[in-house]
Amino acid sequence: MATKQPTGDLVIEPSKVKPKLPAMYKVLLKNDDYTPMEFVVETIRHFFNKTREQATEIMLQVHTKGAGVCGVYPKDIAETKMNQVLKSAEESQHPLQCVIEPA
Repeated sequence: MATKQPTGDLVIEPSKVKPKLPAMYKVLLKNDDYTPMEFVVETIRHFFNKTREQATEIMLQVHTKGAGVCGVYPKDIAETKMNQVLKSAEESQHPLQCVIEPA
């Protein structure tokens, strides 16, 4: 907000508004009985930039617990990664499912 000084100079007060951080979303892979484990590992490595060890750990979580978190991103990035994974799985004729949910 601007205020007038007695001398006629204009003074602008500093803004105290902090930018709001974007909502974050988890990208999850869901377990199925048909997608090969190696395809899941390579998908995680390719789309989420994980090491082989990290990707294998996530794949085992998917396999044993039914779902695994591949990463946490702002909504638009999470949706893009989800769509990339789904397209890759479809092109490879695997039923791998990928979803996002609020973190």
